[in-house]
Amino acid sequence: MKRAMIPSGVVLVALGVVAGVAAGRWGETGALEAMAQPGDAAGGAKTPGGSAMWAPGGKRERWTPDNCVFAFIDHQTGLMNLVADTPTVEYKNYVVGLAKLAKLHGVPCVLTTSAETGPNGPMMPEVRALLPEAPMISRPGQINAWENADFVEAIRKTGRKKIVMSGITTDVCVAFCALSALDAGYEVYVVTDASGTMSEQAQLASLMRMQDAGAIMGTWFALSCEMLYDWRNPTGPGSAQLFIEHFPAYAEVFHSHEAVTRAKGK
Repeated sequence: MKRAMIPSGVVLVALGVVAGVAAGRWGETGALEAMAQPGDAAGGAKTPGGSAMWAPGGKRERWTPDNCVFAFIDHQTGLMNLVADTPTVEYKNYVVGLAKLAKLHGVPCVLTTSAETGPNGPMMPEVRALLPEAPMISRPGQINAWENADFVEAIRKTGRKKIVMSGITTDVCVAFCALSALDAGYEVYVVTDASGTMSEQAQLASLMRMQDAGAIMGTWFALSCEMLYDWRNPTGPGSAQLFIEHFPAYAEVFHSHEAVTRAKGK
């Protein structure tokens, strides 16, 4: 399953992430303004945009910064060489973007590595630098992170029952942990483009296996929008900057609008 960048036209129509641009709510410097005061977000509540339910009185809860924990599983420098279902530069862009998303919203994170003193290597330094306060669980041998008591305890201590998972490889390190967490009563969101493996066939098979077990499949960008949910939230400007840095199509929309705005101001 090839993960090519989405054309900007599709993004504009289908995702609506340039709502801030369309509404003309960009400041003179090009940065997205905070478009409302607390209490003016959707649903009349503070961030993250009203009720956490998808519909008033509904039973399906969105993924918000207040109800989940991120688990970065084996994003190790050596294992990066096994990712062949997407180009390395593109894959790394998604992983770093996901780490920045967690930092932006203050979501608790748990990092884990497998046999890092061997060829698997250490955790990606960019991820470690972005999340220095996150527990770092170095597993001595367990392939399945859920078999490590320290990892499970770090997840449990957050008090959250929704886990956003990503890692290398998708079909082993992510899948084994996801299946175990689901069996233990947790909800799991697999960030598909921040998880990689040795072939497109292996990626597809592992995603199907986890989905059949009840996991939710999604991308770092979709999760970013779900976490933001309303451009008027305080994280609106930070989200715009995140998209500029890690979503090339969005960056071009932003810079085009910025250029036009500046020209009109002359």
